[in-house]
Amino acid sequence: MKSVIQRNSLSRHLVSDPIGWAIGVILCLIFQSNPVPAVPIEEDPNGFEGIPWGTILSDKDTFLKVEDTGDTQTFERKDRPPALGTTPVDTIRFLTFHNRFGRVTVRYSGKSTHEAIIAHLESTYGRLDRTPGQIAVGPVKVYAWHGFNTEITLRFEAGIERGIIFFESRTLPERWSDEGPSTVF
Repeated sequence: MKSVIQRNSLSRHLVSDPIGWAIGVILCLIFQSNPVPAVPIEEDPNGFEGIPWGTILSDKDTFLKVEDTGDTQTFERKDRPPALGTTPVDTIRFLTFHNRFGRVTVRYSGKSTHEAIIAHLESTYGRLDRTPGQIAVGPVKVYAWHGFNTEITLRFEAGIERGIIFFESRTLPERWSDEGPSTVF
């Protein structure tokens, strides 16, 4: 009886206390996304679309520098519209750190685009585990592929039908989280 009273008191306190309410909302948001265990990449590309990790993109005529923050530069292809496989996407950005290519960020929108991208990634890097309980469900879906040299992470928000994919080098020593651009929409 005493523990029931203590839980009810705690519940009322969390609901009426703004800080407790904020903590509850944050916890709900954290547990809202459902990451799926990473799929091993069947054939690690050691880069993106034939461009090896560590390449100096500023020497290539096919890239246009769109942002320069000193150590980090962002490029886009100028020779073709952004597409992942045959699927058109909103943007594809190539990032370098100390002039060494190490990350690609792909942004897209739409459920049909998401389904086409998942099909492309599965056919290129490996099938997702479709075992019940392993499939990402809920408003935020997260998928991951890991290779020896490459890591791919896809995050799709179903409610707003927007996705972002990161293709990253696992072998370059730089860590993008400290000095790289934002990883949010």
